[in-house]
Amino acid sequence: MSNASNGASTSIWMATSTVPSYAPLAGGVETGVCVIGAGIAGLTTAYLLSREGRKVVLIDALGVGAGETGRTTAHLFPPDEWYAGTEKSFGADGARLIADSFARAIDMVETIIRHEQIDCEFQRLDGYLCTLPGAAPQHVDREYEAARRAGVDAERLQRVPGLSFDTGPCVRYGGQAQFHPLKYLTGLAHAFVRNGGEIHGGTRAVGIEGNEDEQVVTTEGGHIRAQAVVVATNTPFNDRVVMHTKQSGYRSYAIGLRVPKGSVPRMLLWDTGDPYYYVRLASAGAAADHEILVVGGADHKVGQDKHPEHRYERIERWARERFPMAQAVEYRWSGEVMEPADGPAYLGRNPMDASNVYIITGDSGNGMTHCTIGAMLVTDLIMGRANPWQAIYDPARKVKHGISDFVMEQANTIAQYGEWMTAGELDSVREIPAGQGAIVRDGLHKLAVYRDEQGGLHAVSAKCTHLGCVVHWNSAECSWDCPCHASRFATDGTVLHGPAALPLAEAALPEDNRRPPDAGDTRPAPPPN
Repeated sequence: MSNASNGASTSIWMATSTVPSYAPLAGGVETGVCVIGAGIAGLTTAYLLSREGRKVVLIDALGVGAGETGRTTAHLFPPDEWYAGTEKSFGADGARLIADSFARAIDMVETIIRHEQIDCEFQRLDGYLCTLPGAAPQHVDREYEAARRAGVDAERLQRVPGLSFDTGPCVRYGGQAQFHPLKYLTGLAHAFVRNGGEIHGGTRAVGIEGNEDEQVVTTEGGHIRAQAVVVATNTPFNDRVVMHTKQSGYRSYAIGLRVPKGSVPRMLLWDTGDPYYYVRLASAGAAADHEILVVGGADHKVGQDKHPEHRYERIERWARERFPMAQAVEYRWSGEVMEPADGPAYLGRNPMDASNVYIITGDSGNGMTHCTIGAMLVTDLIMGRANPWQAIYDPARKVKHGISDFVMEQANTIAQYGEWMTAGELDSVREIPAGQGAIVRDGLHKLAVYRDEQGGLHAVSAKCTHLGCVVHWNSAECSWDCPCHASRFATDGTVLHGPAALPLAEAALPEDNRRPPDAGDTRPAPPPN
């Protein structure tokens, strides 16, 4: 059993479950479908295909649930663009298609749980989108009307019922859900293996090449020959540029606070603020006298806040102002979400490959729902069936909506390359405190240097292996994060999150930078942004 992870923080799900581990691939193998990524997208796809009788091999660089699924808040809720935004961009018919896909995805999760008897704390409940007290209610009015036109079970209320604070006007969405994501993945993995599926952890895919008849996935342990490949790695590593201009990586933060059992109603809650916050309850165990209030938000672009710990503090202040019964903070964690330029996720055939390579990406803040939709859609495509959602989620679609946001994101990315012209963050590695990292210039090069808790120095190239941006230190997750396209690396350069497929290059410190700091050196760490 294993709980591998792609960061230093620990989510409530990681702390309250243990997922199964599987041996790395050793040698070549042939299969009908190779699925890359053992999160909810990959495991659901593999499971559904195994139910269809297809031979499937599933691989993951770390292991089951070690990516972003274990870092979600695990709610199944309406899309981040809401139905008003979806209708504005894609019309009433498009909004109805998306509403249908979201409803059917929740039904699919519930059906799998019942069929496979997975104990994962699944619960149907109401979700609420609330405005801020004193704010004009037009946003809520438009959303309620659009949701009803889309066929959603929605109701407009003056405030969210059962809470001790006034939320202002809100929309209630019936039939939403929540669960424990890693317990769900554990059940999926066991069911997939029972169906004849094959899982390999510790197996990183580094390339995909082939044609319409066969694709060859190159891994560190051998080659996998498959009739079809599904890339379910949160963001595709097999696409160099195109898909990464259509979406941007954001870091989202969450805390878990103790609250007395029964003091907060079980519901899903989002607000319309900027920054926005979202809330749900999680179980602390049947015998506990308390529950865990999970509160998330305070998002920012990946790699663009070197010391993001203050975001946990911001979320905690917001929560305590509204939930005075909240007690100690027991969990703090963060995760990465890929924000598509125009709202819907990108689910289906990869536009840059042959028609037998598929991607599931662009999950936004609805990874559990979008990834289930993606698994259902991709399964239909592989099995040769028509799917009514194919066009609206097509990864090849042009960005026609949200153009201003798209332009701003591209301008932000381009601006990051200017860092190659700047000095390093510090003049000497002697200034790096234990447990921290910094960028240091070495002639024409920049090095990403980390000092471990014992004082040892670890240097790698600061050049992201995807498209060459300078990586930034992330003190909350103890990682090197790319501010351009959201790749993340461990302190030794190992890839934690794509689109980068290769580790940061090894680097040697200049001789005069290798000396340890003087005894008693008490220079402070660099200030946070």
